[in-house]
Amino acid sequence: MTSPFVLLTNPIDDQVSSQLAQRLQVRLASSPDPETLKKEAIDASFIIVRAPLPADLFGRATRLRGVVRHGAGLDMIPVDQASRHGVAVANVPAVNAASVAEYAVGQMVALARQLPRIDAQVRKSSWNGARALADCGEELQGKTVVIVGMGAVGQAVTRICALGFGMRVLGVRRTQQADTEMVRHTSLNDALPQADYLVLACPLDESTRGLIGAPQLALMKTGARLVNVSRGAVVDEDALIAALTTKQLAGAALDVFSVQPLPADSPLRELPNVLLSPHLAGITQESMRRMSELAAAQVLEMLEGRLPRHFVNREARELILERWSNLNSTS
Repeated sequence: MTSPFVLLTNPIDDQVSSQLAQRLQVRLASSPDPETLKKEAIDASFIIVRAPLPADLFGRATRLRGVVRHGAGLDMIPVDQASRHGVAVANVPAVNAASVAEYAVGQMVALARQLPRIDAQVRKSSWNGARALADCGEELQGKTVVIVGMGAVGQAVTRICALGFGMRVLGVRRTQQADTEMVRHTSLNDALPQADYLVLACPLDESTRGLIGAPQLALMKTGARLVNVSRGAVVDEDALIAALTTKQLAGAALDVFSVQPLPADSPLRELPNVLLSPHLAGITQESMRRMSELAAAQVLEMLEGRLPRHFVNREARELILERWSNLNSTS
């Protein structure tokens, strides 16, 4: 009988992986592509997820007990399929919030002060040309930032912007929330015309897919800037490119895209007022360690027969426990 093992779609923190290996086998997928994952997960008991799982994996992986997202967002996991097959799903919410928030605010500073363009000019030995760009730089103090998504990341961005930079913060969230000294909550359409900066930090689901399109961008004042640390599909990319090309928006910092990796022919690569990064806002040494620790802890909880502490698909609880019982009886 196959011994329990956890499949890693991508590497996790080395020390945490070594500690996990003291309790069960740890295998790193030879590739995170869907076909490879389907083959290599067939006998897996658990999967730690840092790459998209194909929906038909769950029908093939008959010994699978649970999958844990190495992060907060669940768009990499077909949760409905996992539930239908009695597989527990968990995530590690909030542990990379500080990393994402620092990235978002850092990119706001870079956009406001035109730091990438200045850096490029200095490297071209254009000292005076670089200094001339500073005349167009702006302070964040006193500006209005609209934050869409007031979870752990949105709250962390709020604290930095309000307390660190003296910015006015407008928060947009699904449910009503009382205003505080740091943030006033309002609707998206009311907030957008007031935004000097728009920070997208919401999860991707059917209510947020395409949330920022041409009509929403048209509401924003000329010269506003956008930072996306959410998911690429939250923004209509063609509409964003148009707004950046016409200078309706002064700039954008994008960590996520509608297609990832970003295609070589994407017009975004040619726009000088856009800062691009490959979906790394939440990745730092510290956050990787925290995410790995909490993901591994939940794998061990399930190995011991307990539902994970950040159990997501609770509606499938009975089916999951039944599957676990059946697997125990055949092991």
